[in-house]
Amino acid sequence: MTVQNSLTSSPGNANAVEYSTIWQDSLTIFWGDWLDLRVRIAQVAASGLISPLIYIVAFGLGLGSSVRPGTAISEDYSSYLQFILPGMVALSSMAISFAGTTFSICGERLYSKTFEEVLLLPIHPLSLHLGKMMAGIVRGLMTSGSVMVVAVLFLGFTEQGVSAIWSFFNPLFLLVLILNCAVFAGLGVIVGLNVTSLESVGLLNNFLIVPMSFLGATFFDPATLPTALKAIVFCLPLTYTSIGLRSAAYGSLADFTWISIPVLLVVAIALSWIGAYQFSHQQD
Repeated sequence: MTVQNSLTSSPGNANAVEYSTIWQDSLTIFWGDWLDLRVRIAQVAASGLISPLIYIVAFGLGLGSSVRPGTAISEDYSSYLQFILPGMVALSSMAISFAGTTFSICGERLYSKTFEEVLLLPIHPLSLHLGKMMAGIVRGLMTSGSVMVVAVLFLGFTEQGVSAIWSFFNPLFLLVLILNCAVFAGLGVIVGLNVTSLESVGLLNNFLIVPMSFLGATFFDPATLPTALKAIVFCLPLTYTSIGLRSAAYGSLADFTWISIPVLLVVAIALSWIGAYQFSHQQD
């Protein structure tokens, strides 16, 4: 009995119980958002599909016909369309993870006035952030999944039969995609907690998300940039997503840009702690 009590009260067990509670509470918060999401799956999946489709047609099929491999892009790609498709997946996952999470929290805070009930829940602030972030990840995966299906249709079946499908649905590709959704859903939580109106959300979107959409290596190879611009581009998390998805889709495991995973993971963790701090001091 003495041994059992000493084990129960050990710091390691206490930490394990705390982490388990945080995870369970996070799932509870996520489930509340999922009940709303599950009746709008088709709407959410299609909400971020239009812009990538326009970019694919305008740039990939239109402008891309004049871009030859070996000039602006590497000779490893058969066409410019093939080059930008992973970037379109990165772009759509970023946009919906951020916007969906931000507008969801803004709606609860500013309009339905139900967010106070969430803040009164007797759970850890980190659980609140993680639950909202997981809902944003699911939103991003719904939309980017639609773009991935479109990408496979554009590439078609190659000589290997299913290699086009495997390119966009292999585990490494999905891991980078989930981390990207986590980063921008986490950012969306923080923005949603701080803005005072939907106009503020639009302003942040214009000055943060839109520039990153074009500068995050979605349409170009960062290796072709001058050093000064390259330094700026590699400060953006979307850049690591774009190059990570591209190498996961078309490269071998040995050639994968492994730096993408730790960078995105560190950014997601940092945003989680900022979000938890914000929740612990939130007053609505």
